[in-house]
Amino acid sequence: MHRTLPRPPRPFRIDGVLFDFDGTLTLPEGLDFPAIKREVGCPPDEYVLEFVQALPAGERRDEAFAVIERFELEGAARAEPNAGAEDTVHRLRRSGLKTGVITRNGRTAIERALRNFRDLSVDDFDVIITRDDPYPPKPAPDGVLGAAAALGVDPTHVLLVGDFLLDALAGRRAGAVTAFLTNGAPADARRPAEALVPAADGSPRAAADVESDPPPGSGCAEHAACDFVITTLAELQTIVRLGAPLAQGKLPPDLLATYFEQLDKSDPAVLVGAAFGEDVAALDISSHEVLVIHGDPITLTTADLGRHAVTVNANDVATSGAEPRWLLATVLLPAGTTAAEALYLLGGIATACREQGIAAIGGHTEVTAAVTQPVVSLTILGVLRRADLRAKSDAREGDRVVLTKALAAEGTALLAVELRERLLDLGMTEDELERCRSLATLLSIVPEARIAAGFAGVRAMHDVTESGLATALLELSVACGREIDVDRDAVPVFRATERLCTVLGADPFGLIGSGSLLICCAPGETAALVAALTGAGIAATEIGTVGRPGAGVTARASGRPVPWPTFTVDEAARLLAE
Repeated sequence: MHRTLPRPPRPFRIDGVLFDFDGTLTLPEGLDFPAIKREVGCPPDEYVLEFVQALPAGERRDEAFAVIERFELEGAARAEPNAGAEDTVHRLRRSGLKTGVITRNGRTAIERALRNFRDLSVDDFDVIITRDDPYPPKPAPDGVLGAAAALGVDPTHVLLVGDFLLDALAGRRAGAVTAFLTNGAPADARRPAEALVPAADGSPRAAADVESDPPPGSGCAEHAACDFVITTLAELQTIVRLGAPLAQGKLPPDLLATYFEQLDKSDPAVLVGAAFGEDVAALDISSHEVLVIHGDPITLTTADLGRHAVTVNANDVATSGAEPRWLLATVLLPAGTTAAEALYLLGGIATACREQGIAAIGGHTEVTAAVTQPVVSLTILGVLRRADLRAKSDAREGDRVVLTKALAAEGTALLAVELRERLLDLGMTEDELERCRSLATLLSIVPEARIAAGFAGVRAMHDVTESGLATALLELSVACGREIDVDRDAVPVFRATERLCTVLGADPFGLIGSGSLLICCAPGETAALVAALTGAGIAATEIGTVGRPGAGVTARASGRPVPWPTFTVDEAARLLAE
């Protein structure tokens, strides 16, 4: 039985580690902030450092800083190394990571405290950022960004370790990975900052409150949530391992064990499923008549790739009228991939499988220099009765073509993520981009395929994917051997998609459109089908008719014939390549 790793909250890598000082590298003895505030005249509900910095330059301000420094130096003289602090820093450095300190204290107090350490000194850190440096103090991210620049690493590749709310805020605002140190005190791993929120009545705060002095009621858990909660510094080794590049070859057993632990094992038809060392899967399909199989690699997007791959492949199986049941996953990761990045991707597969009732029954995972970005190739199997099988060749002349939802959810969400800065420069707002990104929740067509499969008059289904509706209708026409006539004016387009495409000069008809399903339905049942879909909260629009034998799409707009567009490259792929 292999020990599992913690599930990462997001994919990340770690090239450097920044430590808060008091209560993180030192024991959490704390300073008497009420006494400091009384002496400098700071109101109880304000941060003392910000209060003093805001004073007009002059004698009073200088005297107030002298008071703070006196208290800090007294505290520094009493400081003792926190458990495991010295060993942790040296382990990190031996592993090749850069290390640093970021604190609201002055430099003199840090140097004095480090003299109490037996095996750690200023020279053991690549950078030390204090309030004497030209950065606003935590929770501003400036010091973290400055430290990352000094270390020569990307701020998002920094792990910031601290025991207080301001550490969490500074790290999060800089894009760093954050770890909250409880120093043995209990904390809620899902909302770690709750342990840091001062009571509104001014009652004593958590033991972690040692370096700063938040005003009563100033804490906000959801804004300060850390990526990890640790009770001791020794636990950093696991986080650092998650952020380190994996060796090429098969994924380590404990990493795979974390993935297997997330899988739903309740399907009684799975006789042999996903497990370390198993090379095959075995299924009991005796209660079904037809097995439907689909496999497809996903390469266009890297955003939430695991979940996306499951959704897109399940969509294809559902268009046959089958229920997606089982999944085999081949995941190839480029050299340099970290454990956190691998686990986040695999976790997306596991989550999507649970949500859609699919059992992941096996596959292969590998880190290899043969790929330059993650490649996820899935095979999904579904089952159904022979009488319920929908084949595109069964579409008949006169069938109505119904489109679910609107164009083009997937491409809109993808471009809003990948081209964010460009879109902002072109005039789109963050609110508009968020509406675009929210369309990513609409990519599954399994719910509407289940509804459509309940209508005898539904003879064929096809999902919209790369190169959008323009290509999907042409594919459907070729597959069924009949022409398709389309009313372009009837085709719905999301407002967010219209806005994005207008800004980028793109055509929504050629934009990747997972989330929309084309349904060929007998005329007598089309109204009932649309009503059933609409009643389930799924928009459905009749956009065309299946015509005579042949192949091709004819279109009209405002009652007149218009050319039907063709796209050799998906509009999203074209824009991303520019």
